[in-house]
Amino acid sequence: MRLQRTLAATATLGCLATLAACKEGEPPAAPAASSSTAAATGTGPLAEAQRYLRQFANCDDLSDNPDDPRMPSGDFPKAGQWSVKELGVCSDKVRQGEIVIAVPGDMKQFQEGYKQYVLGRIDGGDGAYGLESRVLVGKGFVAFPTSTKTALALVRSDLRVLTCNPTAPVPKGYKREKPLVEHCNLSDFVGSEDGSGSPNLETPQDPAGEGEKLGQPKTGSLGLPRAGSIAELRKLVGNSLDCEQHFSTDPAAVAIESIDYAPVVEGSGLDWGVTGRALCGQPATGQRARDLSWLDTVGNMKLLQTKAKAAQLADYKDDGKLKQTASRLLVGENIAVETNSPSSRRGLYQLQFLYLNCIPGFSAPSGYRLEKSSVDGCVLTNYEPDHPLD
Repeated sequence: MRLQRTLAATATLGCLATLAACKEGEPPAAPAASSSTAAATGTGPLAEAQRYLRQFANCDDLSDNPDDPRMPSGDFPKAGQWSVKELGVCSDKVRQGEIVIAVPGDMKQFQEGYKQYVLGRIDGGDGAYGLESRVLVGKGFVAFPTSTKTALALVRSDLRVLTCNPTAPVPKGYKREKPLVEHCNLSDFVGSEDGSGSPNLETPQDPAGEGEKLGQPKTGSLGLPRAGSIAELRKLVGNSLDCEQHFSTDPAAVAIESIDYAPVVEGSGLDWGVTGRALCGQPATGQRARDLSWLDTVGNMKLLQTKAKAAQLADYKDDGKLKQTASRLLVGENIAVETNSPSSRRGLYQLQFLYLNCIPGFSAPSGYRLEKSSVDGCVLTNYEPDHPLD
């Protein structure tokens, strides 16, 4: 559930990182006088950031006074956290919002801090946190506009929205740039639950024809990854799996199972529609196996999903839940990955892989992808109800 708070002296990080955290349209509080000579005289990093922002939006009454009523008093952002050296705030009265400005000493450290904060909120049960991020990264500073209209104006510049929720979309037609940390995105797409953000021409439709629901296309897909070979698939998954140093296509190695890691595909891969198969991770050699996952190239996706559905329902029927040691099948267009590692799935969702879920009655909250699978009774999704985004 997204926070519903107005930006005031009691604002928190949620008010800066997600649109729903801030109600727009309220008059900004009266600014306090600047507490530093640099801000007052128009010198220093905050003043330089203000001059840049003013090329694209209003940024008036700059203040670095920690007692300014526009300054958030929550645990983020504040000087000293995530290498933030200076913190200021200005007003965009035209668009009825504020812009908080943070100047980090180390931008990578800042991005890592934000990423870990988002993942912590997700692990705490707020699976939609950060989907409508308002963290705009620039050169040497970070801006946090509370108004969607201000954010839309600012992304016309070189500022880019930092999103670290693995399910946050970047539709086609928008810039996608590489941040300084893995499993996050930098883009010029401003997400908004109420539709007032950047237009998404890929907005999907309900597969049952019951009206528009985010993440559920009537036809087609928002896009799935593909690869022409196991080697390409290994390169694609990159650091999401333990494939860099521990990788094998030897049939004997691929057939290995462990008490801690159970593959989806059992027996001959050809019987499952799989044309190529590889093992990532460290098989047991005098010790317990570690980080086992399986890579598949798929010649018959419908056959693979049909057999995976049967296996999943059989597992679920035993006690109404899936075994933690059982791998989840994440599919692309002509490839698949089998893994029971929550951290690996985070990275794979970021690469647009989707999980085959065949549990009866399953539904996903707004903001998550939910697409048709190749078999009836299943969906493809990036939402896991037992472990949201973990």
